[in-house]
Amino acid sequence: MTAVQPEYIPVTRQEMDKLGWDEIDILLITGDVFVDHPSYGIAIIGRLLLSYGYRVAIIAQPDWKDPDCLKIFGRPRIACGITSGNMDSMVNIYTAGRRLRRDDAYSLDGETGKRPQHALVVYSHLARQTFPQIPIVIGGLEASLRRIAHYDYWQDKIRPSMLVDSKANLLMYGQGEKSLREVYRRIENNEDLRGIPGTAVLLGKKAAEVFEPGDKYLEIPSYEEHLVDRDALMTSTKMIEREMNPWCGHGITQRYADRLLVIEPPSEPMSTEESDLVHALPFSGIPHPSYKGRKIPAFETIKNSIPAVRGCPGGCSFCGLVSHQGRLLTFRSEQSILDEVERMKKRGNFNGTISDIGGPAGNIYGNHPDDPEKCKVCRRSSCLYPDVCKNYNPDGTRLVGLLRRVRSINGVKHVHINSGVRLALALRQPELTRELIRHHVSGHLKVAPEHLHPRITALMRKDPPEAFFKFMKIFEEESRAAGKEQYLIPLFISNFPGTTESEMKVVDDFLTSHRWTPQQVQDYIPLPMTMAAAMYYTGKSPSGEDIQVNRGLKERRPQIEVLKRKRIGVAERFNRQGDERPAARDSRSRRDEHPARHPFRNKQGKTKKT
Repeated sequence: MTAVQPEYIPVTRQEMDKLGWDEIDILLITGDVFVDHPSYGIAIIGRLLLSYGYRVAIIAQPDWKDPDCLKIFGRPRIACGITSGNMDSMVNIYTAGRRLRRDDAYSLDGETGKRPQHALVVYSHLARQTFPQIPIVIGGLEASLRRIAHYDYWQDKIRPSMLVDSKANLLMYGQGEKSLREVYRRIENNEDLRGIPGTAVLLGKKAAEVFEPGDKYLEIPSYEEHLVDRDALMTSTKMIEREMNPWCGHGITQRYADRLLVIEPPSEPMSTEESDLVHALPFSGIPHPSYKGRKIPAFETIKNSIPAVRGCPGGCSFCGLVSHQGRLLTFRSEQSILDEVERMKKRGNFNGTISDIGGPAGNIYGNHPDDPEKCKVCRRSSCLYPDVCKNYNPDGTRLVGLLRRVRSINGVKHVHINSGVRLALALRQPELTRELIRHHVSGHLKVAPEHLHPRITALMRKDPPEAFFKFMKIFEEESRAAGKEQYLIPLFISNFPGTTESEMKVVDDFLTSHRWTPQQVQDYIPLPMTMAAAMYYTGKSPSGEDIQVNRGLKERRPQIEVLKRKRIGVAERFNRQGDERPAARDSRSRRDEHPARHPFRNKQGKTKKT
């Protein structure tokens, strides 16, 4: 990573000419506006490619109806790299009720209509039309979640791998930093693209006939089987989850008539040293200057946050992180984070408050296995469910020390943890939990029990309800001891597969007894390639038990109304009876989390509206 990097990755021809380039090597296309921040995948990929010596330019939110829009830099010498952005394009465009969203937080001023449905497919066809025979690489969250035959909730049908529809040469899934250099080296040298960890290719008829899987690959049900047998999706999902471990996982094959999809095992997670090198790249930390004066809502929520950890040990059945980042953790070093605080202080948009130092959860930084070798043969889909793995050490002392160092830095007024906390871990981290509650809550702490019935939390692979109640008691006691008026904001999901009226009544009774009226409704969305999506599509639990699934707004509305129901009247009755507790408060979200960390919240970090 020694190549000289420009102040900004070019997004205009003028910026390319200013660098003295007569052509570019790689054109990157994204469905988001361009923000040069390490929370945006396109920024990381662009900066890494520049560091390898490639000349890179970005076209953000191209007009997919105009092929000429990709011609501003001329034909790329090597390839096009395409992502739909930080969210799946269908989640970005549609609500759980299959209605168009009112805004797009990854567009200027939240304007909608700036990206197409299934953006990877549309952008790939656009690139192929503009530059015939150009090698095309697709990646990002949408590629990860749609790398095999999958259920598309918005179209209510099984769709093939994104490689089939996009006709791209290669699909990169998961975190692509470790494979990126090898991918473009092989493309440049016209070498075979098979065998690169974290990638997938689609073989034609002849190549499929001679492909020898040996014992390295497992075959999941074909696309054609998925079309005629609903249970095939559950079978595929179970097999995929068992093969997520990069050290012991097999590759996956899936047939499409006479063609064969070949998916390599995942890439190994980055080391701390590798993560530090990535985050030391010269990100400006802000949107491209051409957007000056325009708001990008998603950026506003993370502009003063520091990504510190990747991967999530939770393995929740509804979460896309299982398929994208995986459950193995990657940390930045404390020094890398402290260096970023110093860079953040020099930016004009820093007001002294760091909104988050976290990742998928706010209390997993520094967690580690007691014996790393045991992790290399583990096939669990979650380190925390049904119980916290005996090899998982939820040590919180490293994060405690980091937070104390950060908040002692001159110019830092507040350090908040807004990534949310995993409750079962918090109960095992008394020192860290106390530190977070007393020093790092912005007034409201959002937690996600998601449900309060044990059968449903088990289907979700979430902490049992008693973990939430124990944490709630600790939160109240520690807030009182610190002399602070702080509020716990629990998030719940309606219409999760298996949830009947009786299970939802448990949540209803809790909200009523505590006089809470959630301001936003978090209604369940089946994300592609998740276990919960397989449950929704098949109407069965992973064990094969028939479960109730609410389909269509008519069936879903009663549970949505449970979360929307106003409970002010209950509070007023309590107050008239002389209850000294405060009247009900709307559970407002002040969480500055990156939206891709929790696919069932909208782009501002709020729960989805229907």
